[in-house]
Amino acid sequence: MDEIETAVSNAKKEIAEKVNSVITETYWKIGKYIVEFEQDGNVKAAYGSKLLTTLSHQLTLRLGRGYSRPNLNNMRKFYLCYENCQTVSDKLTWSHICELIKIDDELERSFYEKECYKEKWDVRTLRRQMDSALFLRLATSRDKEGILALAREGITYDKPEDVIKDTYTLEFLGLPEKERYSEEDLEQKIIDNLQKFLLELGKGFTFVGRQYPLTVNNIHYHVDLVFYHRILKCFVLIDLKKNSVQHIDIGQMNMYMGYFAKEENMADDNPPIGIILSHNKDELLVEYATYGMDSNLFVSKYELYLPNRNELQKLVNNILEKDTEKKEE
Repeated sequence: MDEIETAVSNAKKEIAEKVNSVITETYWKIGKYIVEFEQDGNVKAAYGSKLLTTLSHQLTLRLGRGYSRPNLNNMRKFYLCYENCQTVSDKLTWSHICELIKIDDELERSFYEKECYKEKWDVRTLRRQMDSALFLRLATSRDKEGILALAREGITYDKPEDVIKDTYTLEFLGLPEKERYSEEDLEQKIIDNLQKFLLELGKGFTFVGRQYPLTVNNIHYHVDLVFYHRILKCFVLIDLKKNSVQHIDIGQMNMYMGYFAKEENMADDNPPIGIILSHNKDELLVEYATYGMDSNLFVSKYELYLPNRNELQKLVNNILEKDTEKKEE
């Protein structure tokens, strides 16, 4: 009985994938026809022109729904963005593709494309990651080669630095920037929105506990949030700070990491990662306070609003341009 159920389930999945592939390839061909024949190869022809309106009307009369002017424009953009539709038609749905083609930058589009089918993002997740400028946030902490690798391969998880973001976007918590809230409020909001927080953290995180207790010389301490990273095989400790991080916070996190390394790690666990997540970050203080400390200790910022995409894009462009200038010299 179970074998029959599995066989039928697999068959339905295979049929759905083939149907999706045929539909997306068909839409790509329609896009090609619009650009190559109706627009005489003029890729910059206005999509709002009478051409698409007329074509939409004719196709709707002959074929039925699905050929509105906006959808025809998406087909046109699909053709312009992808020289070979099979790079995505076998892996992503038309709804995914409609989101991806909104991205003009090829590097950024490639990154989200890779992450979609690697991490099996649904369309809602893709939109959230695009809205939070995930690619740009990750790219600003890399050099040119790192940015290109990010676009080519997506996110890789080989070392602690790969799981850390310089800035975490927590707009889903619903904490207004100017409203008063405590660190306990922040922690509770994260627990209430744990699924979204895990998505922001990235792949491989599993939740272990909150206010995780540890005792040293009969003095009781608590780590705000504890996770385990399945890929790196290590604990990830997170301490939440409402305002700026202080040197004493860094020392305390270093102690937490030492405790977990000695008392909580199993034989095959790697050294723990510590993240102090604060609303503000004094780079110079952090540099001095972490001097000579464990390289697995990180201080990151969190934001309660979506980042400014234009500013992030400028930073990424500057990184790409400066790297190019250095090579020319």
